[in-house]
Amino acid sequence: MIRSLRVLSLVAMIAWACALPGQQPAAAPAPAAGSEPRLKDLRQLTHGGQNAEAYFSPDGKRIIFQSTRDGRPCDQIYMMNADGSGGRMVSTGKGRTTCAFFLPDGKRFIYASTHETSPECPPPAPRGGTGYTWAVYDSYELYLADQNGEILRNLSNHAGYDAEATINWKTGKMVWTAMREGDLDLYSADLDSKNVKRLTSRFGYDGGGVYSADGKKLVWRAHYPKEPAAIDDYKKKLAQGLVTPMKMEIFVADAEGQNARQVTSFGCASFAPYFTPDGRKIIFASNKHNCDGRFFELYLVNIDGTGLEQVTSSGGFNSFPMFSRDGKKLIFISDRNAKQRYEFNVFIADWVR
Repeated sequence: MIRSLRVLSLVAMIAWACALPGQQPAAAPAPAAGSEPRLKDLRQLTHGGQNAEAYFSPDGKRIIFQSTRDGRPCDQIYMMNADGSGGRMVSTGKGRTTCAFFLPDGKRFIYASTHETSPECPPPAPRGGTGYTWAVYDSYELYLADQNGEILRNLSNHAGYDAEATINWKTGKMVWTAMREGDLDLYSADLDSKNVKRLTSRFGYDGGGVYSADGKKLVWRAHYPKEPAAIDDYKKKLAQGLVTPMKMEIFVADAEGQNARQVTSFGCASFAPYFTPDGRKIIFASNKHNCDGRFFELYLVNIDGTGLEQVTSSGGFNSFPMFSRDGKKLIFISDRNAKQRYEFNVFIADWVR
């Protein structure tokens, strides 16, 4: 979703778990009283470890997320109740997984995994010499599983990167990022894998696509290099299965990619967008307050880019926001209250409209 800036690094924050270079405080300071007026009755649902990309079921009673808990060397998919109880692993325990999302029936879910290529975790992106990068594993495939974790079908069955998938609960359409025509683009399909359609074709990275609740609009993050040197660098890294995530903006379009328009223009790393239930605003994470920094806050903006509002103010890492279907709850990932460096937990709050 994602696929998908996954919390251990900027990649971690976007969808791939690696380690943040450099130093990071063990915990973000507590936000000042009254500094987050949109969030009421904030509750922490997980305690310890590296938890990311937590998303509601359609009825809001369960949450699916990825984690390196239980001593896992890389992310696996877990499910828990909306109060944080009943947590259990629902992926295979093999390979690396990312970007799980419930189907409209709330009984099945999709996610990406590398387990068919190897039961081992794929190697992380190299550090040093190539700039800050994260890996785009061509071993990722999309899978459909039931609530007990049994895999029902390989949905992508395609050589090349397939991940960051989400589903519109009204139309049943799936959107995901794939490497199919020489670039990382958004694609849509029915849940039976039929009617595959390429939604974006602009040169550069398109990822983290999410439909509005009514299925009429699409929002995503993108990086489109323009200068010759930047274009060459993107091509070179992509050929090595790498992407540089430090400059990303939020884009919105009609459901099939028509009338695409840019929402943010910060020149920073903005990602993890999600529509408000009425489709009029977008909540997302950004380091716009310090483009070279590793700390992210949540922001709310109208779909035309006006009315920017800061939602969190923890001075740490806050990302992967999602509204419950009725708009009454917000779930997100944060390092607030962390007991150790690189600890990220799932938080839920009542949303004040």
